Amino acid sequence: MDTHHTKHKGDLGVLKAQVDLFEQGFTILAPMTEHAPFDLVAYKDGKFRRVQVKYRRLDRHGKLDIKFSTCWTDKNGTHTVPIDKSEVDLYCIYCPDTDGCYYLDPSIFGSNVTLRVETPKNGQRKNINFAANFRRAP
Repeated sequence: MDTHHTKHKGDLGVLKAQVDLFEQGFTILAPMTEHAPFDLVAYKDGKFRRVQVKYRRLDRHGKLDIKFSTCWTDKNGTHTVPIDKSEVDLYCIYCPDTDGCYYLDPSIFGSNVTLRVETPKNGQRKNINFAANFRRAP
């Protein structure tokens, strides 16, 4: 497998999310199209959750930076637009560096969020979104 190919990374993220959510007791449903604004649907306790999965590596500071936008390239250049948060209930971030999934409700954040896997060098703990606090899907 070409580990640098974007499609392979996305596929791996979705598979990891499916297993992780299944282990949390969710039934997993897959859309019949690649053009839906979400990658899968998780069902539990009578509630459906539309899940968008992202593959993100840690940066050199031990952070995961997540932008709530979508990006594509065509003959007119590169385009970036914010996601429609009404079409997604959960973002699942798969990080291969930790082999973990982290779950965010995009409606409670602005245009982006940073999750910290490692404690900052200055030891700050206040106002930090530690990734460990986002391991379970709400």
